[in-house]
Amino acid sequence: MSIVLAGHGLVKKYGSATALSSVDVEVGERDSLAIMGPSGSGKSTLLHILAGIVRPDGGQVLLRGERIDTLGENRLSALRRKRFGFVFQFGQLLPELPAEENVALPLMLEGTPRGRAVEQARRWFAPLGLDGLEKRRPGQLSGGQAQRVAIARALVVEPDVVFADEPTGALDQTTSTEVVRLLTSVTRDQGAALVMVTHDAEVAAHCDRVLQVRDGRISNHSQYTAA
Repeated sequence: MSIVLAGHGLVKKYGSATALSSVDVEVGERDSLAIMGPSGSGKSTLLHILAGIVRPDGGQVLLRGERIDTLGENRLSALRRKRFGFVFQFGQLLPELPAEENVALPLMLEGTPRGRAVEQARRWFAPLGLDGLEKRRPGQLSGGQAQRVAIARALVVEPDVVFADEPTGALDQTTSTEVVRLLTSVTRDQGAALVMVTHDAEVAAHCDRVLQVRDGRISNHSQYTAA
């Protein structure tokens, strides 16, 4: 398996508190990794460092073998837009835009003309079970539909890695299962890696691997057969 994203010896401190202590992690193509742990364990800090949102105090982050944690802010911001996709707990869709423009937004931010960006965005609606919802605004979508739109937005740039931070945390159990099955399968089909923080063991079990983080260290690493 070709390694897409790696963190080596990652350290992060906030004042006198150590959020991460010498953490190593690797994610390969079509690989899905769930990060679990109690509140304050460091799991969200780990995701944010791997995603280039937070810089580590020690160690390094490599994307396809190239170090990214030392990039300047402009280059790092461009990398996040072009090579990473993000799915958050509440979707963070823009309420004033229809679904198709929410999906197209990352492309438009990179300079793709609106018409072409929306055309590319629409291709994701049928595969994600959103056919016919292109013109609806977020307030007209169910929670599960909104998260599917967020998944489409994350994938429209054809990223190397999709980061998901509690993507099912605001959903009921049935919808949560549907969304995580879709998220893991579609990222795998696109050849992207998936790194997901979740508190739900049933959600984590849909990933290929699970990292348990406790007190800033990896306490357990399990290999699953993806559901």
